[in-house]
Amino acid sequence: IGNTVLHILVLQPNKTFACHMYSLILSYDRSKEGPGSLELIPNNEGLSPFKLAGVEGNTVMFQYLMQKRKENLWSFGPLSTVLYDITEIDSWAEDQSFLELIVSTKKREARQILDLTPVKELVSLKWNMYGRPYFCFLALFYILYMVCFTMCCVYRPLKPRTGNRTSSRDNTIYVQKMLQESYVAYEDELRLVGELITVIGAVVILVLEIPDILRVGAAKYFGQTILGGPFHIIVITYACMILVTMVMRLTSTTGEVVPMSFALVLGWCNVMYFARGFQMLGPFTIMIQKMIFGDLMRFCWLMAVVILGFASAFYIIFQTENPENLGQFYNYPMSLFTTFELFLTIIDGPANYDVDLPFMYSVVYFAFAIIAALLMLNLLIAMMGDTHWRVAHEQDELWRAQVVATTVMLERKLPRCLWPRSGICGREFGLGDRWYLRIEDRVDPNKHKMMRYTEAFKAQDRDNYDKGSEKLESNGDSLCKKELSALSLSRNTSRTSSHRGWEILRRNT
Repeated sequence: IGNTVLHILVLQPNKTFACHMYSLILSYDRSKEGPGSLELIPNNEGLSPFKLAGVEGNTVMFQYLMQKRKENLWSFGPLSTVLYDITEIDSWAEDQSFLELIVSTKKREARQILDLTPVKELVSLKWNMYGRPYFCFLALFYILYMVCFTMCCVYRPLKPRTGNRTSSRDNTIYVQKMLQESYVAYEDELRLVGELITVIGAVVILVLEIPDILRVGAAKYFGQTILGGPFHIIVITYACMILVTMVMRLTSTTGEVVPMSFALVLGWCNVMYFARGFQMLGPFTIMIQKMIFGDLMRFCWLMAVVILGFASAFYIIFQTENPENLGQFYNYPMSLFTTFELFLTIIDGPANYDVDLPFMYSVVYFAFAIIAALLMLNLLIAMMGDTHWRVAHEQDELWRAQVVATTVMLERKLPRCLWPRSGICGREFGLGDRWYLRIEDRVDPNKHKMMRYTEAFKAQDRDNYDKGSEKLESNGDSLCKKELSALSLSRNTSRTSSHRGWEILRRNT
């Protein structure tokens, strides 16, 4: 019951009352340490009160709980050293990481905890010591891997075509080699080494991604932008395309160019994932993701309807015409592709002035140009501009969340020998088996002086305002007299407050 009450207090809107009641309940806890403590008992979602405060973005309760956990090591003048307990914060030995919970929640208030002590210092320590070097090395390794795969695709086994062309539009001069013919020369053996590296890399990608999908869940794993959800979809699809290409190569099945071309596009697009390691490029990847999976996905439905309707109209108009004179709409698939190009203004309107064009073509093309080029494209630009404006206001916050998500990912993937635990064991200071982070703080005395001056100004203003209010209540007979007295009182109050405030500053100086 006590643990349930603690979880309820974390969700209370009255932060001060919740903190006092939290302390009161813990004062009756007999087992203040160890697994029986009320603060360490999780709820049905596996969240302790401390983790729940982070997920809900309750910064007041989080700071209150952190103040209870800290240990003052020493203090000398303005310098002080504090040990913060990072037992539940550090993701090194946690199955359900506190940092991962914060970056995966949809509440923006939760991400503000990343700027609080000691979370900010812990993330900075992990990222600067291990995260950034490992991430840069991983980016370089992936680029080299993609170069290897690209070279294998460029020099794939082809042979001249031997059969006769069956159509005047057939332009094929090379065909794919059979498996027995693909690995004969020395150059084929070099390509085989690159292909083996490519296949092994695809298998490693699937082995690393599938456990995380099962642990987190597909909806949360692929749906969170900060966690890199769209890039996870891209890299898993890329690995599957590589395996499909390998099967088609081993079975001598024609048409391997389809999965191979998809793999090339997806593999190189996944390079944008590594932009999150740089503050200059990281926010732009989030903008691209939000535009593609937000604005562009909604716009594509409207675009598909418009293209389908006008492409059908163009095909019907030119169905009775000679395709040799105007061949952009000679069949229905070509009409769809041509209309798509016209929609994006990639090509101009097809026209052959040597022959008579149907009258309805001019009417339909005029309507298409108004709807597509003038209306819908400008609508898309306005939608993307609004998304850019919204993301730009929180780009630094989103980039820090990206850094945290990347740090947690690397910490889980890499062996323990390459990523030692951060912090100091409490045994060195007689504090048990808990782990602490040492933070040196410098208290600026000038800051406290200015706070005292500000409070003096505020107190003087309040006193003068109270005196003026009493005079207004006692002497007010009419509305005009009240207004005149209020104006004169405000001027006198401001002069008196300003004069006395400057006197306080002179004396303290």
